[in-house]
Amino acid sequence: MKFESVVLSALAAASVALAALNPIVVKGNAFFDSVTGDRFYIKGVDYQPPDANGETSDPLMDYNVCSRDVPYIKALGMNTVRVYHVDNAADHSACMQLLQDNGIYLLLDVATADQAISRDYPMYSYNYVLLQHNFATIDAFSNYTNVLGFVAANEVVNAVNTTDTATVLKAVIRDMKQYISSRSPRTIPVGYCAADVAENRYQLAHYLNCGDESERAEFFGLNDYSWCGSSSYTVSGYNQKVANFNNYSIPLFFSEYGCNLVEPREFTEVQAIYSSQMIPVFSGGLVYEYIQEANNYGLVEVSSDLKNVTPLGDYYNLQYQFNHTQLPSGDGGYHANNNASECPAYVKGLWEANDTLPSMPAQASQYLTAGAGTPLGTDGPSNQWVPNSVLGSTSSSSAASATSTVSSTGSASSSSSNSASNSTASAAASRGAAVTNVLRRGAGFNSFVAPVIVVAFSFAIGLVAF
Repeated sequence: MKFESVVLSALAAASVALAALNPIVVKGNAFFDSVTGDRFYIKGVDYQPPDANGETSDPLMDYNVCSRDVPYIKALGMNTVRVYHVDNAADHSACMQLLQDNGIYLLLDVATADQAISRDYPMYSYNYVLLQHNFATIDAFSNYTNVLGFVAANEVVNAVNTTDTATVLKAVIRDMKQYISSRSPRTIPVGYCAADVAENRYQLAHYLNCGDESERAEFFGLNDYSWCGSSSYTVSGYNQKVANFNNYSIPLFFSEYGCNLVEPREFTEVQAIYSSQMIPVFSGGLVYEYIQEANNYGLVEVSSDLKNVTPLGDYYNLQYQFNHTQLPSGDGGYHANNNASECPAYVKGLWEANDTLPSMPAQASQYLTAGAGTPLGTDGPSNQWVPNSVLGSTSSSSAASATSTVSSTGSASSSSSNSASNSTASAAASRGAAVTNVLRRGAGFNSFVAPVIVVAFSFAIGLVAF
């Protein structure tokens, strides 16, 4: 069948409004349709097309963009898109309806370049400004039944020397869960998407799944690029991941996959991801990424006027794999009653997260009863504030590294030691920067990195609350 006819069929299907998609719920270590009881496997793509200037933009507020792309995503047989960045003050209703009409769920990251957990100063970034933004984003999307879940952060722990950030990450997950319980019309899972860092991937996964239920993540995504070229279940290390996560008690999936060290990408891992070997532990995954950018991970190319899409070879290869991979029937042998994890032991220089979480900032607690209020969008205040006393203690290193950014290499084998060591070196340089914060979108091997310069330090004391 010619691709054009596939697109026409998808467009025709999109023209008929479907009933609202059933909300997806978590049971044991898997996702399920809340109405039919069928198990839900993520079959998706990471979706963050840039604007005309090549800058990160919100694809769900521009119907011209989402209507251009959804037919191609639908033609792949996708049921999920992951979006890394939205403007919570914008109107998303038209694009969310279009996704709904095409049977597509949304996995949404709540962070933006100005509202995110800082790797350099995680405790100072944990303030009411961050939580107001996160809560307002929940308000903006919680009424859409096709929101699969909220991602509290992406790869904030990206090296062996950033594990202290996990304490704030877990606190943010707890706070978002509490806000959803208090203010959302339905339960929506909250989780995290992790870098595949060999030295701490399992400690982090278990840390986010240990302790009191109110503090635990409700899913764990792994950005994984270990299957390259004509690899296999064992060569890629997939078998080890299945074995190591066999007793994990919450849904686990690949939040990014699709190594491009060998081109063209054949996506032979698709058949493994949805095989009987993996589905008792994994719930599918999302291919990185939809739009072709400089990192060369795209499935499609967009014309310079942003009006037309041209599928690339990787698109057709992925389509072939999906067309020849049948999703399993039944519950896939999921684990309904696995126990929560044991909290990993503190190991200096390797795992430095604290099992005791900071309390929600006092100014943010009021949002649980009064609501987050008006969403402030991408032009709202940044949460990246550090007191002058702290800045002064690092001023000598700040001048040298104020413009440094964290390396964003991904895993290229079953062990990410080399990638992790490169990332560690860059992260170590960056952690001395007093005025730099990084929001990382997408792992890949040449990811997008957005530096945020912290300004107006005179307001620091007023904006930081513990």
